[in-house]
Amino acid sequence: MAAPDRVGDLLTAPNPVDGDVRHARRARRSKGFVAGIVAGALLLVGGGATAAYFGYRMSLDDNVERLDPFAEIDPSTRPSASPADGPTAPVNILVLGSDSRISAGDPSAWEAGAQRTDAIMLVHLSADRQSAAAISIPRDSWVPIPGYGEAKINAAFSYGGPTLMIRTVEDLTGVRIDHFAVTDFESFTTLTDSLGGVLITVPDGAGGSVRQAMTGEEALAFTRERHALANGDFGRVQRQQAWMRAIVAKVNNNRSDPLKMTRFFEAVTSSVAVDEALTIDKMQELFDSAREISTNDITFMTAPYTGTGRSADGQSIVVLDRAAFDPLMQAVAKDKVPDFLAANEDTMDLLPAVVQ
Repeated sequence: MAAPDRVGDLLTAPNPVDGDVRHARRARRSKGFVAGIVAGALLLVGGGATAAYFGYRMSLDDNVERLDPFAEIDPSTRPSASPADGPTAPVNILVLGSDSRISAGDPSAWEAGAQRTDAIMLVHLSADRQSAAAISIPRDSWVPIPGYGEAKINAAFSYGGPTLMIRTVEDLTGVRIDHFAVTDFESFTTLTDSLGGVLITVPDGAGGSVRQAMTGEEALAFTRERHALANGDFGRVQRQQAWMRAIVAKVNNNRSDPLKMTRFFEAVTSSVAVDEALTIDKMQELFDSAREISTNDITFMTAPYTGTGRSADGQSIVVLDRAAFDPLMQAVAKDKVPDFLAANEDTMDLLPAVVQ
């Protein structure tokens, strides 16, 4: 099946340099192909392009595990939707990396403590489709969980699955979640290997840096390490973001390879569970509307925090910096993230070019 002209244009566009990613609002090197971030900037990119280019939309849709986490949330308790000044609306997606996504869509099979979330990310796609932000919330952040009092934020997923996690994040941030995606960390191996590995920039031990090639197993180990890092769990968050950044760059550099892209997109759709409204058609719609976004327009950051501490019952926790966190989330809710970052970039914990 011949590809539509617009996809052909994407496939022949110049490739950005792999791993050469900067913060939002810096000069773009190429346009097209990056639509947004779902499960590490993967599903929206892959779903839209594959449906148009390879023509097997239904096959991909069948690969994806579906769930309905919004059904049991009282609409009157949810934040208002973001304002939209043009024909499109901003989109907020809650992305989780879990031990396992099995039974994610079956609340009756949920057992407290049976699953954990080691990665929690709020992804914002702007209404003008010129930028995106991926904000990691440390898993040990001490927050109110509806019905359970204060606890580490990842306990929400363990206590009540996707629905409770969405309620917790919406209450914490004041941001309305439009879509939800969860992937298991073992998928790191499959996704990375489907692209022939990734390149991640790390210190070279002599004060410089080197782009290190990693297989799937190596990438998984890289993103899970924290004990050997000076900044512990915060360093692991940045390593997860660095892997996502490398995946996006590798996809951009290989988008003209139909065989490799087919393997990658099949791996993506087989590795995630998403809400019922995030269909392949919806992914295509988002892809089409956001085709001007490039890798350099995606900002990766960690939610502001003051440091670590101890809860009343002795748990090691992360203390969010509400004086900085709340204005950032207000900017997300109002779809003003680029303006906020322009005024506050020096105080935000943005992903550096080189990760430890």
